[in-house]
Amino acid sequence: MTTHHTSPLASFYKWVFDPEFKHGFQRQVERTIAFLIVASVIAVLIENTPEIYNDYKHWFHLFDVITVGIFTAEYVMRIATAHLNPDYAGKSFPRLRYALSFYALIDLIAIAPFYFARFVDVDVEMLRVLRIMRLARMFKLSRQIIPAWHEFQELNADRSFRAKLFALLVPTGHSGRLHAYVDNFVVFWVALSITCVIFESVESIRALFAVEFHVIDLMAFTIFTIEYIARVYTAPENPDYKHLRMRRWAHIRSGSAIIDLLAILPFVLEALVSQHIDLRFLRVFRLIRLLKLTRYTSALQTLYKVVQREWQVIFASVFVMMLLVVLTASLGFLLEHDAQPDKFENIPQSIYWAIITLASVGYGDISPITPLGRLLTVVVALIGIGIFAIPAGLLASAFTDQLRIDREAFKQRLMLAFEDGILDHAEKELIVAEAERLHLSSDEVKRLTDEARAEFEAKEAEDHTHANGLVLDAKAHPGLAAAQFKLLVDQLSLITQATGEDTLRKSLKDSQADHQAELDVLAIVAKRTF
Repeated sequence: MTTHHTSPLASFYKWVFDPEFKHGFQRQVERTIAFLIVASVIAVLIENTPEIYNDYKHWFHLFDVITVGIFTAEYVMRIATAHLNPDYAGKSFPRLRYALSFYALIDLIAIAPFYFARFVDVDVEMLRVLRIMRLARMFKLSRQIIPAWHEFQELNADRSFRAKLFALLVPTGHSGRLHAYVDNFVVFWVALSITCVIFESVESIRALFAVEFHVIDLMAFTIFTIEYIARVYTAPENPDYKHLRMRRWAHIRSGSAIIDLLAILPFVLEALVSQHIDLRFLRVFRLIRLLKLTRYTSALQTLYKVVQREWQVIFASVFVMMLLVVLTASLGFLLEHDAQPDKFENIPQSIYWAIITLASVGYGDISPITPLGRLLTVVVALIGIGIFAIPAGLLASAFTDQLRIDREAFKQRLMLAFEDGILDHAEKELIVAEAERLHLSSDEVKRLTDEARAEFEAKEAEDHTHANGLVLDAKAHPGLAAAQFKLLVDQLSLITQATGEDTLRKSLKDSQADHQAELDVLAIVAKRTF
């Protein structure tokens, strides 16, 4: 409920905390707080490594002061504006009621260890306990998760467990905000596991965090395995498979499911057969988990459509590039072989030089030394600027065009939904799912919806005008209006002549409605006709 008070506290609550005020910063504030919660928890975990904490103790403390300061300001302002909160407005002692609420107690627990350690003399063991208690900041995320859970329950009332689980994993009209949180949770673990794989390749870091890396890998494997099993289990709920008999098998054979399987397979193989075979090389294949992120963006799908639509032009440009590479390598071998037999030993070896020259990379490890060879390099480098830019330009323009096509298709779907005058639940569900697939913001969806509604209403008005046989803009086309008027008079004359004036007059008079205007027109037309 948006408050109409004009006090500073009311304005602050409206712009910062009120979720109903669409022009405020409530979403940005919630996201910032959530980011700081996750970052502070990670910082607390890293503090347990003395080799890192001792060197950067000052920065850790500064970050802790900043985050606690922000959390404290949030806590104080939420209590100060509690009387404006719809849950406590109109009740006695609203600030006290809020201070004793679940969310307020969580906020207090998140900041209490910092102030307790700051102002109370504690021993080392107690200080260590207080540091660990800072992990309770994770519970601050419940402010976003619990309302999303209640919304999800309302959207999925009387639905089966499998349908609810599918709505959690795949965006539908029943997903709500909880689906976005589940997606963010999986994306976080993908990013964390990839980061660990990268840093694990650094021997000094691996020596410090060997146990932590193993625990994170185990937790990531568990999460990804549960996700894989859940997606296989809910495959029959997928509308893309509703016409198939073996729906789960169809999902298992899909590209996204294969990526999910490859993301957990290296861990399984290492655990099962690492005692007999050295499978350390499989750790690199854990980077395949990065491909899991393709599920959360339509960019690759759009790129696939672009390549599929423009493959002939792309193939032609690639063919020209290959011809130039082979021709350049052959000429380079011919001109430089005698001068540099070790670098231009044969044509296949010269292809490497040809590609880096045409691509204008020029690493410098292979460079011509003969005058003709250098002249060839200059010409080829200039040609390569244009030749290698063609596919990039084609893909960029086609990619932009495909995004426009997708948005136009979304608008057409909206216009079809407006045909019956109302948007039913099924149509809203399809629109929400399509908007999430295209990653359209709420502002973009609103703009496209307004455009679709305006175009639909304009089309209806135009169809109505054409159905009545009228000129769309008579003032702009007076000649056309006069010709149409004459045609209508001729048609009235033919009707009067064929039916008879008396018959038409009697029929109009017998009608219950007032047709005096029509009778006057009939008299004029009858004089003209007879």
